[in-house]
Amino acid sequence: EAAVNVLLLRAGLALLAWPIYLLSFLGIWEPFCRKVFFPFFLEKICAVHDKKSKKYKQELFRNLPEFRGPSGELRLLEIGTGSGSNFQFYPPGCKVTCTDINPHFQEGLSRNMKKNQHLHYEQFLVAAGEDLRQVPSGSVDAVVCTLVLCSVHSVSSTLREVLRVLRPGGAFYFLEHVAAEHSSWTYFWQQVCYPTWKLVFAGCCLTRELWKNLEEAKFSELKIQHISVAMPWMPVEPHIVGYGVK
Repeated sequence: EAAVNVLLLRAGLALLAWPIYLLSFLGIWEPFCRKVFFPFFLEKICAVHDKKSKKYKQELFRNLPEFRGPSGELRLLEIGTGSGSNFQFYPPGCKVTCTDINPHFQEGLSRNMKKNQHLHYEQFLVAAGEDLRQVPSGSVDAVVCTLVLCSVHSVSSTLREVLRVLRPGGAFYFLEHVAAEHSSWTYFWQQVCYPTWKLVFAGCCLTRELWKNLEEAKFSELKIQHISVAMPWMPVEPHIVGYGVK
């Protein structure tokens, strides 16, 4: 019965969003989403999400300086930098390499770089999380990924690349929204919204159980905490936050 309800509500939602489905069918939505809608929307959403998750991020990144390399420098790579809302949490002097599959975040990104001049910005690479071939193996002390693993094509390939670019003893930091408890209303609505949400929000998947991927990856030490970040009218409340050491 629940499955039938999910399908009926999915159909209803698809009807409401039919102009987007039509634009997608005509090949217009994806480029528009990538260039205009997603960067604009993400910046608005990030502003709300940043307020709600600030205390978790402060706590999460507090021990970043402990992962400085032997030279005393901290080389950090961020996957899916977007407009750079994490820069404020990185320690002074940190050398940052930004990567994103979408090059259309320039406006927000330059604004955040101006605001955070305590960092050294090394380079900006247009790259997917699954393919960081431009980054040499074992060359960074920390990798950061927030609200990105929901939309990569392959979580396990992305985590393999994370482990490749990290030096031994380096750390991977994450804060991601995940699937809710299966018996919950949130999970029911995540299933209802799934296809339309994925189309509208550039491939974002609502029901990934990312903690399982992290447990399967080969980290020598892994700290995961399940938390709630309440986002008004959005089925993305359940999150995981933590870090893994190579």
